[in-house]
Amino acid sequence: MSEQSCFHCGLTIAKNEEINFDEKKFCCNGCKTVYEIFSLHDMTCYYDFEKSPGATPQDIKGKYDFLDNEAILSKVLEFQEGNTAIVSLNIPHIHCSSCIWILENLNRIQPGISISQVNFPEKRVRITFNSDLVSLKAIVYLLSSIGYEPYISLENYETGKTNVDRTLTYKLGVAFFCFGNIMLLSFPEYFEIKEFWLDNYKPFFRILIFLLALPSFLYSASGYYVSAYKSIKSGMLNIDIPIALGIIVMFIRSTFDIVMNYGAGFFDSLTGLVFFMLLGKMFQIKTYSFLSFERDFKSYFPIAVTRINSDTSEESVPIYDVQKGNRLLIRNQELIPVDGILISEKAEIDYSFVTGEAVPITKKSGDKVFAGGKQIGKVIEMEVLHSVSQSYLTQLWSNEIFQKNVFQKHKTITDAISRYFTPILLLIAFAGFGYWIFIDANTAFNVFTAVLIVACPCALALTAPFTFGNILRIMGKQKMYLKNALVIEQLAKVDTIVFDKTGTITTNKKSNISYEGNILSEEDYILIKNVLRGSNHPLSRMLYDFLSETKKVKMDDFQEITGKGILASANNKVIRIGSAEFVGSSGPDASQIEKTALHIRIDDIYYGKFTFQNQYREGLENLFFNLSKTYQIKVLSGDNDGERASLQSILPLETELIFNQKPEQKLEFIRKLQEKGQNVMMVGDGLNDAGALAQSNVGISISENVNVFSPACDAILDALEFSRLNYFLKLSQKSITIIKMSFVLSLLYNIVGLTFAVTGNLLPLVAAIIMPLSTITIVSFVTLMSNYFSNKNLK
Repeated sequence: MSEQSCFHCGLTIAKNEEINFDEKKFCCNGCKTVYEIFSLHDMTCYYDFEKSPGATPQDIKGKYDFLDNEAILSKVLEFQEGNTAIVSLNIPHIHCSSCIWILENLNRIQPGISISQVNFPEKRVRITFNSDLVSLKAIVYLLSSIGYEPYISLENYETGKTNVDRTLTYKLGVAFFCFGNIMLLSFPEYFEIKEFWLDNYKPFFRILIFLLALPSFLYSASGYYVSAYKSIKSGMLNIDIPIALGIIVMFIRSTFDIVMNYGAGFFDSLTGLVFFMLLGKMFQIKTYSFLSFERDFKSYFPIAVTRINSDTSEESVPIYDVQKGNRLLIRNQELIPVDGILISEKAEIDYSFVTGEAVPITKKSGDKVFAGGKQIGKVIEMEVLHSVSQSYLTQLWSNEIFQKNVFQKHKTITDAISRYFTPILLLIAFAGFGYWIFIDANTAFNVFTAVLIVACPCALALTAPFTFGNILRIMGKQKMYLKNALVIEQLAKVDTIVFDKTGTITTNKKSNISYEGNILSEEDYILIKNVLRGSNHPLSRMLYDFLSETKKVKMDDFQEITGKGILASANNKVIRIGSAEFVGSSGPDASQIEKTALHIRIDDIYYGKFTFQNQYREGLENLFFNLSKTYQIKVLSGDNDGERASLQSILPLETELIFNQKPEQKLEFIRKLQEKGQNVMMVGDGLNDAGALAQSNVGISISENVNVFSPACDAILDALEFSRLNYFLKLSQKSITIIKMSFVLSLLYNIVGLTFAVTGNLLPLVAAIIMPLSTITIVSFVTLMSNYFSNKNLK
């Protein structure tokens, strides 16, 4: 009778322990229960992704009772506000697409869970849940009941440190020890020295070599066997299959030689092969982690926050200079960059960046406010509890909720090459072995192993991630901060660029402002200044900086209506500041629309308007001239066309100028361009342009020392680097060129290596040394080329 496997976990069912249910066989009641849970919630397609993907659930009764302790719970939770809580759990059993599918559909099993997102490389799941409907303890027990018990170490949560996996280091050390000693013991065999002691004790030394090879073969190379097994089991041929096959063939052949007394075998080559392959893997991991560190550390967004000093003066400081105990001023639509205590009487906080739910939460004085919340309404003050965590802001910016659904072409190319590479490589290896076995058995085995090793496509697979990673780092140093490496590829495809006018091609730092209308009393002047204090619109910031300092007045109410203006109340007066239509201006002077202006109405009296003679950014004319050679240029503005003549005088003739555009009209304009097949890049200020930035293929937000954080954009460009926009576009195009050059270089390397291997002119040990060198070559090449193009004057 053949052995039966469990339908859920795939383990062999012991005799007399088989459980039959729903015409399926299970090894225990635990696996049967998991299947019942999935069946009850119509989730049996879990088993369609991979055969027997589950794990046997363990009995953990009472193990997680400590999660009832509020003090411990607060350390484990990543975020908690009202009844919304977020936790990130490490789940070691995540290993296939079925695991991802079931973990991202937990809301179908457990009411109260709204979102669950899997980070497959880190084997973590981030769960957002309603703490009134389900507890973290219940979620942990649910995960455990379906075979996905999380690993919770309170030490990690208390110290903030993560355990470092040093398995690869240990394997590398063992491989080096075995390789070095076997080379030493094999030395006399190389020269065939005739000596009494060597001849008489040769069997002993060969057995010693065999024993020394075992740790390297069984332990150091174990990762390749496991990866190859999983690959074969899932029906996908990965590159570890030929490597594992080559190692096993060398071991069997070498063992046969020693047993039959044909020679010492190839244990020196085998252990050297394992050592150099692990060395190459270590190099890749270290280089990846270096790029990752550069990405996190250098990605300080050009965002500042207003700090209130002890003398009540206000200054704009970089967010990473904020310290515990500082008092911060947070305006309308500004992101709260740190955890803190609310000092103001009341605040409305939108945590949609964190939770995905855009329902504002009311906070009162003394309440804790978390980083990532967006302040809505009148200006508030808060005291800092912890210094800013830039990596946390990066996490918010990269939140899956705000990701665009863009096809990752370079990954598909790499995957496709690897998919076809392995079967072709095996075919060449067996063909070479079949040819040489009738000529020379030793050469046949050398050819077979060398082909499997030298043609490793690691270098081929590394070209795209290393090129994009280095370009990402270079752009970050030059104050162009990209959300992820995929944005580089999208930048290279752009053919149409749409610019917002106010705050984008005009600067907030310089503007000639004049007032036309009735004389403002000192009280009215103070009210206007304080209303503007809470706004982040470019015109509001310009006017606020233009007006002289006054005493601070508390706002009773504050509303900023996108694309229209501000409605506020203070000292029993209602103040409107914004467009002529919003304010409801009347009279010949007020209705005369020629230039960009902010109109003022206090109670029922229209006072007049502040007119802006905008200053355009330095280098604008030259930038547009260079861009017009390659791209279609369009300028959208929410203002009237009073500046059409001045814009036409400095911009290329073919530039399309469109005025009086509301935010929703900008979005629709970009959609229509995309429907024509154009790849559109939107450049805006990130406030009124959020919809257009999100709709575009690439959205770039220009930041001018203002703490407005917009996940709708794909990149943030420091306003001082605006004139270099064409340079960044050209550099992204060059990155694609570098990838293509790297692919050609990798393919040439493989062709040359395979030619030498098939003809029997390449030993397996030499192939093992060449393999990591090829990786070093590719990484060095893409680094040198990307640095070369970044330093080149790209026009």
